[in-house]
Amino acid sequence: MLLAGVVVVGAASRAVIAGEVRAAFGAAPAPSPRAELVNVPVVRNGALVADGALAAVDLASFTGRSGDLRMRFLSLAELDGVPALARVVGEAVRTPGIHALGRSADSAYAVVTLTPWQRKLGSHVNGYHMGFWPGERRAVGEGYENPEGFIEVQRHHAEARLSTHFTLRDFLTHDQAHVWPKYLVLREELIDKLELVLDALASFGVATEHVVVLSGFRSPQYNARGAGEGMARSSRHQFGDAADIIIDADRDGRMDDLNLDGRVDFSDLRVLDRAVGLVEHKHPDLVGGLGLYHEMGPSGPFAHIDVRGTRARWTGGGRGRAPRAGASGGWHVTSWAARPSGKCQAEGAMAVLCQGSR
Repeated sequence: MLLAGVVVVGAASRAVIAGEVRAAFGAAPAPSPRAELVNVPVVRNGALVADGALAAVDLASFTGRSGDLRMRFLSLAELDGVPALARVVGEAVRTPGIHALGRSADSAYAVVTLTPWQRKLGSHVNGYHMGFWPGERRAVGEGYENPEGFIEVQRHHAEARLSTHFTLRDFLTHDQAHVWPKYLVLREELIDKLELVLDALASFGVATEHVVVLSGFRSPQYNARGAGEGMARSSRHQFGDAADIIIDADRDGRMDDLNLDGRVDFSDLRVLDRAVGLVEHKHPDLVGGLGLYHEMGPSGPFAHIDVRGTRARWTGGGRGRAPRAGASGGWHVTSWAARPSGKCQAEGAMAVLCQGSR
């Protein structure tokens, strides 16, 4: 696992969020304690410190708007635009994989050199079964192009921190348990947006110490197994810019009571709706989809959040029901009451929802 080191970054950004929350929704309760800050970059005189050596690296481009990011994903072509990385990491930075900024695995930050798309042979990348993206079979619209590359995740890197709250393991596809390395498609903008949403929730007084990603990246072959059972054939999960999450600070494996009404039900998702709206208002370039789902298993109701680039809203869930797409201006909501879970209703590839938190 990569690193440790403690410094608080992004405080100004969080202060702005908190101020906007108070202005928009009235005085909020005191923010709950944030998750333990680990893997946080150390800064001296505005520059990143790697094992005591000042690195001429643009810190803002690494930590994101939230100030919480710990990794930067770069293609080989993009590396040429950041020559300082070669001076810090050495020429090994051009080898696909995860590279600590510094001389040891405990350094404060990491750059991920993507495995090029051209390494995909048929439906596999180095023995890992991916399947075929829509753009490999037919013409697709903007935003549905084939990925530029893949993050290679070795077993010993699975717990490496992407950000304050998230690790690489959180976003791996839930299959091929014994196949390593695994490959992942992921966008930094998604992680940044999720951290900003958690900042907003903390400003509302919601405890955000533990977040469970029920579904992050889904390879096309895995996603196809769930098509018609709640997974869209053109799901944003295949493009690394979507996550299904629950807030589970009490670690009981279920969505928390976010609105503090004494029960966990669909209405708790309205708090997440409010937080996402606030973040998208402040950062229009992070606009995307928000799906609110009735519970389908023991994890309770959950939310899909993505950064597709256009605003989309929908609700879904319940036995045999596909998600219902909502108009960009509002929600299709018939009731804020939770649907009884009974026997777990998620089947096929969606059965991950029946496993509780990981």
